[in-house]
Amino acid sequence: MKILCIGRNYEEHAKELKNPLPPEPVVFAKPDSALLRNNAPFYLPQFAKEFHHEVELVVKINRLGKDIEEKFAHRYYDEIGLGVDFTARDLQNELRAKGLPWEKCKAFDGSAVISEFCSKDKFPDINKLNFSLTVNGELRQSGNSADMIFNIDSIIAHLSQYFTLKIGDLIFTGTPAGVGPVAIGDRLKGYIEKELYFDFAVK
Repeated sequence: MKILCIGRNYEEHAKELKNPLPPEPVVFAKPDSALLRNNAPFYLPQFAKEFHHEVELVVKINRLGKDIEEKFAHRYYDEIGLGVDFTARDLQNELRAKGLPWEKCKAFDGSAVISEFCSKDKFPDINKLNFSLTVNGELRQSGNSADMIFNIDSIIAHLSQYFTLKIGDLIFTGTPAGVGPVAIGDRLKGYIEKELYFDFAVK
């Protein structure tokens, strides 16, 4: 199982980090050791000083696929969930300044929070999904999948040009604006529409 992630997929988020809008999906990966499940606490690592939350819709692949045409991409997933792509922001800035890869700031242990998954048929339109994140009861991020620069099907088609997609692979589809730091004692809750999908503490 692999975790593939899309960066800068919401215009306002790209602007808040002063990044140009990408002409194609920005892709990075996390290992399975990054997964944080079942509302387990996120323990702040010691190797950086500023860790940011990035709430994202997450798609689970349900069949083997390679070089998938976008018009057929909807056949390759039937479940969706919610996740957090934790980012060591100060370390990321250092790595970017040096032109170095992102793995140390994006793929560390516990950096890929995932909720339980549900059938995408639960929702009238997967491309018009509201989702949000609160920290200590305060709304921090709110997004809608309609605002993605690259929608889910185009992401799957793009990724499948480079990677064979396998059953159980996870795709983090990008975060809306409002990313920010977390601290010990924070409580993070994530919602799709108005339903709670995760609820965990930072320690």
